[in-house]
Amino acid sequence: MKSILKTAFATVALLVSASAFSNCVGGPNLETCNDSNGNSYTVNRMGSMTSMNGYNAQTGSTWNQTSNTYGNTTQINGNAANGAHWNETIQNYGNGNRSIYGTDSRGNAYSHYCTSYGCN
Repeated sequence: MKSILKTAFATVALLVSASAFSNCVGGPNLETCNDSNGNSYTVNRMGSMTSMNGYNAQTGSTWNQTSNTYGNTTQINGNAANGAHWNETIQNYGNGNRSIYGTDSRGNAYSHYCTSYGCN
């Protein structure tokens, strides 16, 4: 579950300006955050599924992302207002070892193998 949240929040961090400060309200299952630039996102956690919906104030666009965990595998799917889609699968093998692969929002495939020492 921590990997899901790290990936989800990494995605949010890319979409929200680095200089923005976020204020979040809610609890462990439902949380809404707004930053000083007018961007916002909502995180909804239900069992093994986490969904996020966001708004980019600069562009007026929206995005969403859903993560599902089944055992040691997490699948992440996202959509942007411009029709771009992305997906990622994270397979955890234990001891910090995992494989990460998917397709970015430009349709480019990627894959990484990670250990506790880093990823390649």
